[in-house]
Amino acid sequence: MRFAYGNDELTVDWRQARPDIIAYSSPPIDDVRIDEALEAALREPIGCPPLSQVARDRKDAVILVSDLTRLCPTARMLPLTLDALNEGGIPDDRIRVVVALGTHRSQTERELLRIAGDAFERVRVLNHSSAPEDCRYIGTTTLGTRIEINRAVLDAELRIAIGNIEPHRLVGVSGGGKALFPGVASSRSIEAHHALSRRFRCVPGFAENPLHRDIEEACAMAPIHFLFNVVADHLRRPLGVFAGDPSEAHREGVRFARRQFLIPVRRRYDVVVASAGGHPKDMQLYQAIKSLENAAGFAEPGGDVLLIARCEEIYGNGVFQTWAETHVDRARAIRELDERFVLGAHKLRLLHRVTQRHNVHLHSDIPEPLAVLLGVRPVYDIQSWIDERLQSHRSIAAIPCAALTFPSSIPNGASASNQV
Repeated sequence: MRFAYGNDELTVDWRQARPDIIAYSSPPIDDVRIDEALEAALREPIGCPPLSQVARDRKDAVILVSDLTRLCPTARMLPLTLDALNEGGIPDDRIRVVVALGTHRSQTERELLRIAGDAFERVRVLNHSSAPEDCRYIGTTTLGTRIEINRAVLDAELRIAIGNIEPHRLVGVSGGGKALFPGVASSRSIEAHHALSRRFRCVPGFAENPLHRDIEEACAMAPIHFLFNVVADHLRRPLGVFAGDPSEAHREGVRFARRQFLIPVRRRYDVVVASAGGHPKDMQLYQAIKSLENAAGFAEPGGDVLLIARCEEIYGNGVFQTWAETHVDRARAIRELDERFVLGAHKLRLLHRVTQRHNVHLHSDIPEPLAVLLGVRPVYDIQSWIDERLQSHRSIAAIPCAALTFPSSIPNGASASNQV
């Protein structure tokens, strides 16, 4: 069996064992039909006129796109979006593309080129700045989040969001208005919003929760006028396309994504071997922890979880690194994070939750001392590690793409109530 590892693959021999394979199984849209499906979504959108009509009488436009940690095939979607805007009367020189980084690291020029594809030569592609001085206050939500949004985004007459929809542990679902908030918000707005996760728990795959309502309120203050979203697999291949009215199109996309990525937990296993799904979901631990949480959801308490994630960027966040490497009293650090939210360091708290319930092992490019400081056990020879566990005849599950494999106890057609 092969597991993705960065842009490579690792092969595992299960010998005579037959592990249960836990995976989403929907096939992507045929490659020769992808552009046709994207064009059709723009031409016949959900709940609103085509983008070319929406663009009429608008003097300029801004398009929000994801960074490379996300699975959106932006390079295929962006040229089609520009063509529709041109048809509606907005030329390329009055269109800006802003990478909705939130507080993620800036993308290099080479990475911006990878994101935009052929559109990079047509329009300006910029990194969002979360510095408060580059954002403008536009209001406060019911939960008290002060909303500060990128000035250039606010000043545009037409706002379009391109992205992908998948379950999300913090706000329930990604895509939709998340491109605007927290995507192009100030760092202090983002931290205030993320801090709500200490008060409210969300169910992945469901938008009916306080954190997502916080996003919706922010979007009411600075509306996205047209949504262009996909549900994509771990290779960025679209499974479905959803464009049009931001609320209606997103709602349909969420229902579709739920059917693809929420996997019922029918049993728990003594051993779970999981790949994050390769690049980009294993670029850094900041992203790969999400895969670890998913994998652990299929493991028995006290069971072994092996995460296969390259993590060539190691942490992916400076605050996370500082807390992991310098807060030597881990119990005290976790108590502090229980009392106050620290953006970046919150990942250490999430990791701690998993390591307290399971034996967490990690095959990665992270140096051994750093893995030990994180509270995980580095594994260098995966085959030997697996052979040792096969000898004990324990129950084993393999997850080829844990980033998109969400354990669920809720039937796909049901709704989820919030726990406060």
